[in-house]
Amino acid sequence: MNIIVCVKQVPGTSEVEVDQKTGVLKRDGVKSKMNPYDLYALETALAMKGARGAEVSVITMGPPQAAGVVKEAFMMGVDKGFLLSDRRFAGADVLATSYALSQGIRRAGNFDLIVCGKQTTDGDTAQVGPEIAEFLGVPHVANVRRILEVGATAVTVEMDMPEALEVAKVSYPCLVTMEKDSCQPRLPSFKLKLATKDRAISVFTLDDLADRDPSHYGLDGSPTQVLKIFPPVPNDSHELWEGGGKELATRLADKLKHLKFA
Repeated sequence: MNIIVCVKQVPGTSEVEVDQKTGVLKRDGVKSKMNPYDLYALETALAMKGARGAEVSVITMGPPQAAGVVKEAFMMGVDKGFLLSDRRFAGADVLATSYALSQGIRRAGNFDLIVCGKQTTDGDTAQVGPEIAEFLGVPHVANVRRILEVGATAVTVEMDMPEALEVAKVSYPCLVTMEKDSCQPRLPSFKLKLATKDRAISVFTLDDLADRDPSHYGLDGSPTQVLKIFPPVPNDSHELWEGGGKELATRLADKLKHLKFA
């Protein structure tokens, strides 16, 4: 069984700069980390590896520094890593990102299961996983809470729907996106860090893909454009009240009404 997990390197801080011309985040030189949702996707795949002897790969797209999340995945037990890195991929919206990743997955090999995190902390669209599946022409299930059964020809999952839990059986090849808290992600292993420090990462540029038309990638391939993006403004204002319980309760109730929270 071959599994590939889509991971992403996201800013590790809210102190990021924005390119005023393109409206995208400046990622070069920014302290980064693996997208937290992708840790649940990784753990899901690695649990299958332990139970069924599956081969697990990861794929990511980004500048050369994004290789850091691939190396981190190696330290958790992943077997192979792929990096899509080309300046022509820069500035991609969710559609262009999904298309590039689908092309990268095709280039990487044949996979029975593709696992993604539900969303990323720098975009929060939750669209990339399902769009990859659409580009690949495979079935997909989002909002997966638990993997119930891993069969020879299909996987059975439990989805967290707005008002119910739904169970679905999906035939391979397929794609699933994992919810937060679906499992307990493992920590990187120092032993595996030493064992994989020289493991090669396969790097794909546009010229390595089946579709080499640059108009399908990056800003040129993005039908949506960001009008404005900015880091959150910190709000550290506070008030200190003193008084008895009844007095403070009344004052708090009045404050909540004034702020239209009640």
